[in-house]
Amino acid sequence: MSDDSQKQRVLLVTGLSGAGKSTALQVLEDLGWEAIDNFPIRLLSGLVGTESDHPAPIAIGFDSRTRGFVPSETIDQCKLLSQRDDIELMTLFIDCSTAELERRYNETRRPHPMARGRPVAGGIAAERELLEPLRRWADSVIDTTGFSTNQLQQVVRERFADSETRDMTITVSSFGFARGMPPLADLVFDMRFLDNPHWIDGLREQTGLDEDVAAHISADPAFGPSFARISDTLRELLPRYAAQGRSYLNIAFGCTGGRHRSVYSAERAAEVLREAGFSPTVIHRNLGSRPADPLERR
Repeated sequence: MSDDSQKQRVLLVTGLSGAGKSTALQVLEDLGWEAIDNFPIRLLSGLVGTESDHPAPIAIGFDSRTRGFVPSETIDQCKLLSQRDDIELMTLFIDCSTAELERRYNETRRPHPMARGRPVAGGIAAERELLEPLRRWADSVIDTTGFSTNQLQQVVRERFADSETRDMTITVSSFGFARGMPPLADLVFDMRFLDNPHWIDGLREQTGLDEDVAAHISADPAFGPSFARISDTLRELLPRYAAQGRSYLNIAFGCTGGRHRSVYSAERAAEVLREAGFSPTVIHRNLGSRPADPLERR
């Protein structure tokens, strides 16, 4: 089979424990891939390849817990598989910072598979050293350090979904600059020029979803004209992005803490896009964060 359209797509998914491999495999399964986790790679050659004209894509998950896992042998076997003319082989590595992995394990109280009585950080360091050859060899790397589960799902969909017949997916999100930049954003609008409801008695504990906060923001003389220009920009650009074949577009609104101005602006922008015929998904990254004066002073 020399026709690329008839080749079976095979994606090997590996990475650090706790970085998000299981989430990635779940998304791939939702996208129509045959997903198998903890599959012994030495058996892979007998699993892939088919006489079907349209073989289903396969996603294979493996890591340090997989039986017979030896990175160098895995790489050698995959090099041989990549020479076959009936499959299209790619490798995805899910990475994450040590500090964030340690936080996740401490939060869930799950034992790290390579800790073996050592602190979690020791297990993470040992696994990172073991997997480093695979990370260097991987075709694609996703670092989930600053990702929520939804954001990782979004990245996987963007990279691996078949977009030939799908409309552009639009995500409108809010975030707080003081809590970190959004990991995914094609267009970013900074709303910190507006009066901050955090410093208004009675509004601090509320959010941009509440009517009192919405009224305060919309009454700011700077909001009306500036948001009108933002709306015009979105209405102008989105059809152009769609015409270029974009599968995903991420629009982010930021304020200081991510609870008031950015939330209200994101909701209003989503309304504008719906009126223009789009169907955006809205995500408020920091909506559940507690009010914090030190952050708001930044």
